[in-house]
Formats: sequence, C-alpha cells, structure tokens
Amino acid sequence: MKKTVKRAAVVYVLIAFFLVGVGILTAQFIMHGSDWATNKVNGHIYSNGTVVNAGTISDRNGRILAESKNNKRVFINTSATMRKAILHIVGDTSGVISTGTHNLYRSNLSGYNIMDGILNLKRNGTGSAIQLNIDCEANRIAYDALGNYNGTLIVCNYKTGELLCSVSKPAYDVNYVPRDLRTNPAYDGVFLDKSVSGQYTPGSIMKIITAASAIENIPDIDSRTFECTGEYQTGDGKVICNGVHGKINFRQALNQSCNCAFAQISIELGADKLLETAKSLGFNRHLKAKEVPLTMSRFHPSKETKTELGWAGIGQSTTYINPTHFLAIMNAIANGGTGYSPDRIATMGILGDVVGRMPETLVKMNPATAAKLKAMLRSNVVDKYGDWNFPGLEMCGKTGTAEIDGKKSTSVFAGFSSKDSLPLAVVCIAEEAGWGSGTAMKASNTVLQYFLKNYE
Repeated sequence: MKKTVKRAAVVYVLIAFFLVGVGILTAQFIMHGSDWATNKVNGHIYSNGTVVNAGTISDRNGRILAESKNNKRVFINTSATMRKAILHIVGDTSGVISTGTHNLYRSNLSGYNIMDGILNLKRNGTGSAIQLNIDCEANRIAYDALGNYNGTLIVCNYKTGELLCSVSKPAYDVNYVPRDLRTNPAYDGVFLDKSVSGQYTPGSIMKIITAASAIENIPDIDSRTFECTGEYQTGDGKVICNGVHGKINFRQALNQSCNCAFAQISIELGADKLLETAKSLGFNRHLKAKEVPLTMSRFHPSKETKTELGWAGIGQSTTYINPTHFLAIMNAIANGGTGYSPDRIATMGILGDVVGRMPETLVKMNPATAAKLKAMLRSNVVDKYGDWNFPGLEMCGKTGTAEIDGKKSTSVFAGFSSKDSLPLAVVCIAEEAGWGSGTAMKASNTVLQYFLKNYE
C-alpha cells in the first residue's frame, strides 16, 4: 500500500511538472510566437536575410511605398529622391535600420496571429497591410529642403499625434545600394533614423525648457528686467551672448535669445529646479513614441560651477535632446499641456481587421505654463523672425544655433502653427548648417507650406 502511495505521489509530481512546463511553453508562445515566426530563418518571409514577402506599406494617401511581388520586395518607383526620403520610416529589408517599419512591425506585416501563425502569408505571399500617417510627398519636400546637410525634419499633428513627415539624412536609394555604403564617410550614420535615435546639442531651443521652469518657479519673472552687455559674469566665469541687447524683459529675452538673461535665470533657479522641470517633461527617461524607442534626452545641469549651469540652461554644456521627444514637448505647448506621442501608424491589420490608433500622451505640461510659452513663441515670430518668413501659418517658434567643438554650428528650429485649421508642430535639425534662422527655419517653413496648401 505504501509503495502504491509513493508511486502515485511520484506520478502526481511528474504531472505537475508537465503542466507547469506546458504552462510556461504556452506563455512563451503567446509572448514570443510572433518573434519565432518572423525569424530570419523563415524562408516564407526572408531570402538571404532580407524580406521578400510581407504586407503592403502605404502612406496616408494610399500611395504604395513597399510591397511584395513575385517573391521580391518592391519599393515606390517614382524617383530616387522619394526612396531616400522614405528610407528610415519604411526601413530596409534586412532590418539594419532597426526602427524602420519593416523591422519594428515585421510581425504585423507578416500577418501573424496566434491561431493561424503566418498561414495567410504562406498561401498568398503577402501579409497584413500597414498604412502610415506619413505623407510621402511631404517627406520628399523635406529631404530636398535640407539640401546638402544631414539631420532630420519631422512634422506632427499636435491634436491627434499623427506623424505626417519624418526624414533622416544621410540616406540611400534601396533600389541602387551604393557599393561604398559602409566605407564612405559621406554615409556615416546612414542606418540611424536621427528623428528617433538621434541625440543633439539643442542650442537655444533649450531656453524653452528654462523659460518653463522660470514661469513655474519665479513668481515675478514677467516684471523682471535683465541687462545684457554681451557677456554675463557668473562669479566663477562668464557666459558670452550672441549680441548686446541692453535692458530687456523676460519676453524680449526669449525673442532675442539672450544668453546673458537666460544664464542669469538658470543660475537663479538652480540646478535642482531646472532638473525638476526637465524631468517632468521627459528628460533623462527612456521614452517610446508608441512602439518606437527613443534615444534619451539628457540634461545634467552642473551643481559645481555657475558658469556650466548657465551654459546648460541655454542649451550647451552637456545638454542633449532627442528630436521626436522635443516634438512631443512642442505638441504639449501647442495643445494646452497635452503632448501626444508622434505616431507613424494610421491603420494596420490584426486578425484580418483594420484597426485605427488612439493618441497616446508622451509629455504633460501645466496648461498655464503651456499658454504662457505659446504666447512667447508667437511673439518670437511676430517681433523677431517676422511673420513674412511663415506666410499664412500664424507660426510660433524658436531657433537654435548649437555650437559643437571642432565643427560648424548646427541649425535648429522648433515650432508650430497656431491655426486651428493647421495644428502642426515641427522640429528640424540641420547639421553644421550654421544659424537656426537659416536652413532649419527655412526648411520647416517649406514643408509646412506644403501642408498649408494641401491639408488646411
């Protein structure tokens, strides 16, 4: 009898282990089945490590950007410039551009579902379709507008989060891959989508963050005046300004992008308050724009020297921004404090159904702070840059000229149209292109003029 009981106990233990194993396997299958099915060894999807069969990728207007025909991946055939302009958002067929749609959404494109796997792909040679929010013609215009400069230009609907334009340079034509792609310095960073994986010294657009901290922490900031003589003595060094602005108030300090005034404001706020504001707006955090991971924006204002603290508050020192993260901050200012995550996906097939996307908040800002900043950024355009630079846009914005040791300055612009009929925000970074009021601002206007003509 005792032997029977012991044998039964052993059987029960084995059954328990079996059930636990089945449970673990089932859980792993649910969590990772799509990854297993879309592994590069799957010959139904890949050939020699490149995608040959997958669903169609189209832009917001239904233009097919990539599709599968006769066991081959075919890209839009309008022009080489167009293929370069959509390269990073669509992605290459090998997945080297890790944040491209081909790689990030390979499970969706394969048509995988937990019940049938990739059965439909095996039968038909095509998976589920994905429609992007991107307007490929806007991408082409943005690519041309950046001229010979590398960098990125991105545009988002701040009321919905729809990412309408996203360009990264350098790029290449997927139909005619250069033989020296991996050796020619002209292609350095070509596999990096700088809009989501880039990290840049922001220059004076960082004064927007410092201004937000001042609005929330210095009660009389609007009645303050600052004296700019061309340099500000911090006590342990000095901060050099881009001009001699004389006596100016807070709004004029942002209009003139006065380093002296903003260094003084940064030092008065102190590293802790500046850091608190930056963290509340997403700095020093690992963020995602929907499923797309963003390189971290970094802000570490010095507690050791007032000079370095001053430089950090005006966008130099060890301050770095991610373009898509900063676009979400502009969304928040334009949208009353709610900064939606820029989202490239309009619709995609899941279990055969077309599913739309709901907006997702990436950044939150105090509505009163957002309203104040919006008015100041509008004043920048009206009183400094000139509305004539942005005809019909009712533009709000801030330029930046990021200084990098050993290189020409990088041109930066961040802004948005305040027109209810054209709720678009933009961030443009043109590497080594000089002043922010040059290439970055002009390229931003060029793309927004396209949207003004075609979308308002």
